Amino acid sequence: MSRCLGKRAPKHDPRTYRLAPMLASRLPAAPAQKDWSAGVPYQMWGNDRYGCCAFAAQAALTATWTQAAQGLVVLPTSMVLNNYAAVTGFDPQTGARDNGTILLDELNFWLREGLHRPGQTLDYLTAYGTIDPQDCNSIRRSICYLGGVLAGVQVPQGFMDLPLGATWDWNTISNRTPVGGHAIALVGYDPEGLFFNTWGTRTFMPWDTFTKIADEAYGLLSRQNWVGIPGTSPNGETFDALLAEVRGL
Repeated sequence: MSRCLGKRAPKHDPRTYRLAPMLASRLPAAPAQKDWSAGVPYQMWGNDRYGCCAFAAQAALTATWTQAAQGLVVLPTSMVLNNYAAVTGFDPQTGARDNGTILLDELNFWLREGLHRPGQTLDYLTAYGTIDPQDCNSIRRSICYLGGVLAGVQVPQGFMDLPLGATWDWNTISNRTPVGGHAIALVGYDPEGLFFNTWGTRTFMPWDTFTKIADEAYGLLSRQNWVGIPGTSPNGETFDALLAEVRGL
C-alpha cells in the first residue's frame, strides 16, 4: 500500500508554552502504562495519496479523545483534506500544492481559526505546549492526562519498507537513511515504548527508537473533545485544572 510523509521542518516560536515543567510540577508521576488507543477505528485519511500526515494525526487524536471522553467522532477523509487545504493552500480537487505542513502552523490555525469536524462548524484547540522529545516522563504525562501527543519524526527508509502495523524498531532495520518528516499521534505507552497512529494503523515503537527519530512534540488540550459531559476529563480532572497545566498558570 502506498504511504506518504509530509511534515516539514520544525518551526520554533519562543512564545510557545513549555509544557514539560508544568506537567512535572502540577501532576503526579504517570502510571507505568496508559493506552487510549485500543479499539479506536483509525483510518488512512488520505495519507496514502497526499502529504496530509499532520491532519491525519489531528483526526486520530480527535477520534481517540472523543471515544474516551464523550462519543466517538471520526472525521471523513474529505474533511481531513479540507483542513489540510485551509492551513497550507493544498488543492484537494487537483492535488496541487501538496507541500506538507509545519506543525506549529497547524496548531496555531487550529487554536485561532478552528478546523472542521462533523456535527459542528469548527473545532478549536484550547491550548498546546511544547515537550522536549527526549523527555519521556513528560511524554507519558501528556498522554496519560491530556489524552495524547502530536509528535514529529524523521522516518528512515527501513520503516517505510515495513508492512503497515509492524513495530518501528531502530535496532531491527538496516537502512536508516532518513527519507522525510512525518507527523504521528502518540496515544498510549507502556514500559517498553509507545503506541501511535500512522497510515491508519495502531503501531508500536520502543522508547529508544522514538528518542532517536523525534524532532518535535506537543501536548494538546481540547475542551470540545477531551472534556466529557460532567465537565471533567476521562481521568476525572476538571477542565480548568487541565488548562492550568498546559498554560502553567
